[in-house]
Amino acid sequence: MRMSCCRLRPFREDRVLHQYRPAGPARPGGPAAAGEAKPDLEIIQDLANRLGCNWSYPNVGAVYTEMASTMPSLDGISWDRLVREGAVTYPTDGEDKPGNEIIFSAGFPTKSGRGKIVPANVLPPDEVPDEAFPFVLTTGRVLEHWHTGAMTRRSSVLDDLEPEAVALMAPRELKKLGVAPGGMLRVSTRRGAIELKARADSDVPQGMIFIPFCYAEAAANLLTNPALDPFRQDSGVQILRRPRRAGPADRRCGGIGER
Repeated sequence: MRMSCCRLRPFREDRVLHQYRPAGPARPGGPAAAGEAKPDLEIIQDLANRLGCNWSYPNVGAVYTEMASTMPSLDGISWDRLVREGAVTYPTDGEDKPGNEIIFSAGFPTKSGRGKIVPANVLPPDEVPDEAFPFVLTTGRVLEHWHTGAMTRRSSVLDDLEPEAVALMAPRELKKLGVAPGGMLRVSTRRGAIELKARADSDVPQGMIFIPFCYAEAAANLLTNPALDPFRQDSGVQILRRPRRAGPADRRCGGIGER
């Protein structure tokens, strides 16, 4: 699950734009921070002026208005409209029109209005399943904890809902391994090993293991591959191999982590 953390900033006024295309204001949900703490706009503006930028934005709305003037995708979405409606999905066909459900429905932002589709030369991952490591490991988030859980695991409510490190596998795979849900697994790759509880989840494909990376006591990133994509230079942590060997008390697994 992809939670938009920018919706959860309770002590400042802000504006939100993210990949799901809603734009909207983020209003303070609590009292102003005490002491010498300042709103983000004041901090950024003070830094910019020390660098000689001579900024004088009176509020977040003024920043948004200037930003929108350079972004055609925000045409028809004024700051007053965002404050009035709470959120608007961009693009929209006018100030009085709802946001479009489908982007580029009338064409692409090119001279011809047509998009360019280029075939991709897909490269295999740095590691692929083999006889010794036949499972794929993927890592990611859970609903209750954001990223590494640095904040959400401090919430007693959220941590009570998901308090323990788990490895999710298809029920059939657990049955093959002779492991009951709640039993312990030892998941290992060529880089390390962790121990955590097994959980049956029919949404996980056959031959795959899913491990949330929010649990420091069973850190999934100890298993992931440091190899980088040769073009994008990001990590290929969505694919790792897991050994075939598995016993009821020592379940050895390997795979390929999250990107």
